[in-house]
Amino acid sequence: MSNSALQLATLGGGCFWCLEAVFEQLRGVHKVISGYTGGAVPNATYDDVCTGRTGHAEVIQVTFDPAEIAFADLLDVFFATHDPTTFNRQGADAGTQYRSAIFCHDEDQQRVAIAKIAELNTAKIWNAPIVTQIAPLAEFYPAEDYHQGYFRTHPAQGYCQAVISPKVGKFRQKFAHRLRG
Repeated sequence: MSNSALQLATLGGGCFWCLEAVFEQLRGVHKVISGYTGGAVPNATYDDVCTGRTGHAEVIQVTFDPAEIAFADLLDVFFATHDPTTFNRQGADAGTQYRSAIFCHDEDQQRVAIAKIAELNTAKIWNAPIVTQIAPLAEFYPAEDYHQGYFRTHPAQGYCQAVISPKVGKFRQKFAHRLRG
């Protein structure tokens, strides 16, 4: 598939290490970059975002081929691998930087995101309504190099073992049909 057919999705679901570890295993995903968006401070860094005062969320930006995986399918994985019902929190990580968010690249993504949330709320998969923010994509700032591919390069690190590894295992079971070959 030519690069001109590739699209971007930008998703926040808590720690970007967790989302990156999941999404880089999906067939149809060409690249995953951890970073920051949704805030007002230009050139956001990890130290800035960690204060919770910049308005940015930790996100991943996914380059995907819609001929191999649709945006709606990416959202299925997104919603299955984090808790979209907790406001500004994922597990022990709390603050606006850990919010559940979909930063839309166009009106079609916004329409699909709104429909997906309505579908999931109607299905009552969770005991509370989804609080995932849907917003247009603002400036995206890639995270520092040491954050990229974190789970892949630090699998024995404590957070990776305790938090990311079980999440990846659950994802691999549920979405075995979507894994890279």
